[in-house]
Amino acid sequence: MIQARRAGERGHANLGWLDTFHTFSFSTYQDPQHMGFRSLRVMNEDVVAPGQGFGTHPHRDMEIVTYVLSGALEHKDSMGNGEVLRPGEFQRMSAGTGITHSEFNPSKTDPVHLYQIWLFPEQKGIEPSYEQKHFPAQERHNRLRRVAARDATDGSLLIHQDASIFLGTLDSGQRVVHEPLAGRHAWLQVLRGSATLNGTQLQTSDGAAISDEPILEIQATSDQAEVMLFDLA
Repeated sequence: MIQARRAGERGHANLGWLDTFHTFSFSTYQDPQHMGFRSLRVMNEDVVAPGQGFGTHPHRDMEIVTYVLSGALEHKDSMGNGEVLRPGEFQRMSAGTGITHSEFNPSKTDPVHLYQIWLFPEQKGIEPSYEQKHFPAQERHNRLRRVAARDATDGSLLIHQDASIFLGTLDSGQRVVHEPLAGRHAWLQVLRGSATLNGTQLQTSDGAAISDEPILEIQATSDQAEVMLFDLA
């Protein structure tokens, strides 16, 4: 079963400095029909204006992953980390017992376009931690590159949940196949371009909840279609 979550159906807020879309209920957007999917709780697509950002704020008991599509995002947190996240890099922060952090667009001229995703952890009260890693474009070209997993498989980042996250960029007409184990679920998010998922057409910023599908066939219907796939318990 595939249930598409169309881009135009998402929650939306434009605060001037922040233009944000919410796949699932978040902040002032509350929709009891879209509270998350499996361990996925937040799927936000944000555009942050130059010189603007999220001031220092707290998190706890959440796995937070961030991926920048364009621009740059400066991160600082109470663990002492201070990094700039750029396209092709993937960031994972485990909030655990509690952290504070800020996210800021350091550019004076260019917006930053990003996805921020939250997953529930397998257990509460873990020690907070942070990772950031670059995944070269060639490793994601016409294939699904695992970028995060519970056991950090294939040099991926570690997430404290029974889930794997994959990134792929496909040339027009190219396809990739993923076979979830029996009883597992998946979520596909189209970051750029367009693609079909088992024949279902998905456009930029569309998502899809997937259950009881033994094979997932993703085929690009535009050039440089970029997708993020979540394999979920």
